[in-house]
Amino acid sequence: MCGIFAAVGLPVTPERIDIVAHRGPDGRGWRDYSSPAGPVALGHRRLAIIDTTNAGLQPMTDASGRYHLVFNGEIYNYIELREELRARGEVFVSESDSEVLLRCYILWGVDCLPRLRGMFAFVVWDDREKLLFAARDRYGIKPLYYAALPGGVAFASEIKQLLDLPGGTRRINLARAHDFLAGGISDHTAETMFQGIHQLRGGEACTVTPRESGPAGLRIERWHKVALPELGSIDEASAAERFRDLLSDSVRLHLRADVPVGSCLSGGLDSSSIVCLMATMLPEGAPGQHTVSACYADKAIDEKPFMDAVIAKTGAQPHFVFPRAEDLFSRASDISWHQDEPFGSTSIFAQWCVFEMARAAGIKVMLDGQGADEILAGYHSFFPVYLAELARSARLLTLAQTFAARRRIHGQGYTAQALRLAFSLAPDRAKALVRRTHRGQAQHGWLSSGAMAELDRQPTALETAAASLGLAPPRDIASLCLVMAHASNMPMLLHWEDRNSMAHGIEARVPFLDPPLADFALALGNQHKLVGADTKRVLRRAMGNLLPREVSERRDKLGFATPETSWMRGPLRGPVEDGVERTLRVLPGLLDAAGTRRFASDMLDGRAPADFTLWRIVSLGLWAERFSVALA
Repeated sequence: MCGIFAAVGLPVTPERIDIVAHRGPDGRGWRDYSSPAGPVALGHRRLAIIDTTNAGLQPMTDASGRYHLVFNGEIYNYIELREELRARGEVFVSESDSEVLLRCYILWGVDCLPRLRGMFAFVVWDDREKLLFAARDRYGIKPLYYAALPGGVAFASEIKQLLDLPGGTRRINLARAHDFLAGGISDHTAETMFQGIHQLRGGEACTVTPRESGPAGLRIERWHKVALPELGSIDEASAAERFRDLLSDSVRLHLRADVPVGSCLSGGLDSSSIVCLMATMLPEGAPGQHTVSACYADKAIDEKPFMDAVIAKTGAQPHFVFPRAEDLFSRASDISWHQDEPFGSTSIFAQWCVFEMARAAGIKVMLDGQGADEILAGYHSFFPVYLAELARSARLLTLAQTFAARRRIHGQGYTAQALRLAFSLAPDRAKALVRRTHRGQAQHGWLSSGAMAELDRQPTALETAAASLGLAPPRDIASLCLVMAHASNMPMLLHWEDRNSMAHGIEARVPFLDPPLADFALALGNQHKLVGADTKRVLRRAMGNLLPREVSERRDKLGFATPETSWMRGPLRGPVEDGVERTLRVLPGLLDAAGTRRFASDMLDGRAPADFTLWRIVSLGLWAERFSVALA
């Protein structure tokens, strides 16, 4: 896990890599080359995880001096790949996965990418052919941004490294800002909230061919096709056994490191499964297992009893952090700087506190449960889509049973479920009308400004996310899992986790996104995901004997919650009101000022239902102020 920078044809200096010194406190490298388009630069900040000696420093050059690599991430199956390469006569001078990656690229080119089990964003400069190649892992776990400018192209791990390059601007991308405010989503297209700065999507690679005149040629291609994997019929017991085998293998690979490894523990199914599996894999005499968790005094959202059950079962050494309301705004600007873009809820602050505690505990690698909800239909928002599937296929008995189970276990009334089902079954035009009407009423017209009004008539953020990868709007559980994993929720959550962990010099790993496991999960049918009021059925069945009963039988879904509503209506009311005014001041004309103030007042006074929208308004202003972002 590191920070990288590369540029072709642009006058850049090593400060571009030093901007992200937090990503790599263990080493620094910078090299300059030449090309027909002008100078070429590669920069690297190293976080040493595997082979912590100087043999792993970058830019890394092969023995011929032709190929040069900067790499951010981990290749978990590097040992197996190295043995395969040695059998072909390859000789290695280090124990690093970086050297294995470089040799794989030299031998196989772009065809090496499907062989890699890991998270990666890397750039290779071929100094003989004068060609730059860049790639990102299939889920985009590790970031890679680029700016194509009149004078050349630059790539970076974080957006801030690309700001103020010749020909660049600091202007807001209105379409993406609208999606963030109205839909609570970001990272769902190649665009960022900065005009002119894009990201290479997960599963994409690109080549840059420097030219003597004109801009360098940049070609982006998809190396991983986003499509549902195929899987034949499989019974519940076999699916659970196969899932547990794949998850166990993934956790085993994700434990490979030459530094201390711990885990985030929320008390939910996903992180608890990882912690329990880790406990079975630690060799005798190894240092004790460490977990880090965020807790709250508010019993409605506190998951500590479930954490305690996991800790009692595994014997892990726990570390608890208690995020405080009074610390949120004192850190919010710095979190915005590290995130590069506005963040969608105060849960990102809680995650920040978890990684801060992990660093204080001396843990350098943290395993986390991200990804399971997307590939296994873990969110309760999947239920309306599932119910619509049952209705369309006339499975009326199962539909009625699911209604009853959700009412009994989740407290969802029949009327509320029926209304959501009716909306899911409605024609697209009717849905669009309902959304616009709802927005006008619930959001007090605060998005009806001249800058935003037209955008409010565009497709939803989820539809935009699907279209960005050439997918149809999701109509069933399988297609919704696919879109969430590749285009909407998952890229956004991975962005937040990468920045929060790297801000503290920690590598975050996500075993549920190991390709064999994720492919299997995405291919599973509904009967292995949603059954009655159960979500993630196959995970519950696979881990039932290993998890504490309190955890395996959980049916609630808190989603790393914070006491956001009570904070905002209590000790943070003043700062929130000031934050709303900040947004109106630093981005004048973006929102309808009177409508925004009415909306904030009604939500803070309890006249409007509480959600994350108010925080998003505040966060947008914090970001714009910190980065001096202009509206036009």
